[in-house]
Amino acid sequence: MSKLLTKRIIDIDSIEILMALFGSFDQNIKFIEEETQVQIAARETQLHISGEEANVNLAVNVIHKLLEMIQNRETLDTSRIAYAIQLTRFGQEDVINELMNDVICVNYKGKPVRCKTLGQKRYVSAISNNDIVFGIGPAGTGKTYLAMAMAVTAYKTKQISRIVLTRPAVEAGEKLGFLPGDLQNKVDPYLRPLYDALYDLMGPETYMKLIERAVIEVAPLAYMRGRTLDDSFIILDEAQNTTSEQMKMFLTRMGKGSQAVITGDITQIDLPRGKSSGLIEASQVLRGIKGLEFVYLTHKDVVRHELVMRIIEAYGHYEKKYESKRLREVRDKKNT
Repeated sequence: MSKLLTKRIIDIDSIEILMALFGSFDQNIKFIEEETQVQIAARETQLHISGEEANVNLAVNVIHKLLEMIQNRETLDTSRIAYAIQLTRFGQEDVINELMNDVICVNYKGKPVRCKTLGQKRYVSAISNNDIVFGIGPAGTGKTYLAMAMAVTAYKTKQISRIVLTRPAVEAGEKLGFLPGDLQNKVDPYLRPLYDALYDLMGPETYMKLIERAVIEVAPLAYMRGRTLDDSFIILDEAQNTTSEQMKMFLTRMGKGSQAVITGDITQIDLPRGKSSGLIEASQVLRGIKGLEFVYLTHKDVVRHELVMRIIEAYGHYEKKYESKRLREVRDKKNT
């Protein structure tokens, strides 16, 4: 029995919106065609969508949501489109509206900063409602950037008077000593992701002014020892590379009126062999403490290139398979 074929037409307001929808080299529209199994053709400012009725209906609903995103000055890419398709497929397209309506702040170019996934929304909500939040998840899930956006918002609304950003200076295959310059020059590359996020949110000029006035402090974790940080928004990035002692030291730096966000990816630990991660230990020791929350992001929350999501998924499957094999070998060895 053949399935019912149908055709729908969507009118687009302008060529500019149509171009934004299609994306560079038509990659967005090709991705929608592939994921929803329809054919899409543009004729002037109209989209002609044809295919099986259920697939066409899905594609039409997704495209309407994407057009709303474009109107809200959102930039489309395949990872965002994939998430929109996933939500629409399960009748959760209203969630897209919720995400679009929640603006955390506006960056220095006037572009609104929003959560892009439900996981990110839970993360931001946790930061709003707790003094300490652990954001744990793979690369590309927006852990550091969203924490930075919340810090900038807290400063602009006078909830805090200082932003302190830190991360452990742990080598990932290269040695600090090979880099030129003094200690600050050597650790700067490790702090670069923090600088990049601040530049995007505040602009280089504002950032430099606040650095000069010591309103923003960016430093390696080792510089935190012995300090008490009052009235501050403190972000510890790459926390999977802290030792147990460093994590405990950091968590006890908080003073009155302060808030801390700790971010990390427990699948990318660069500590020397034999050293346990302070982030993993904290997730076991600190559960259930009032005013503290753990938020776990997954590959579904990745907002970088769609391939990043697939790479993380592939590594996850491989590591589970490897761990199962290792446990079997240990069991077999005990039984012999």
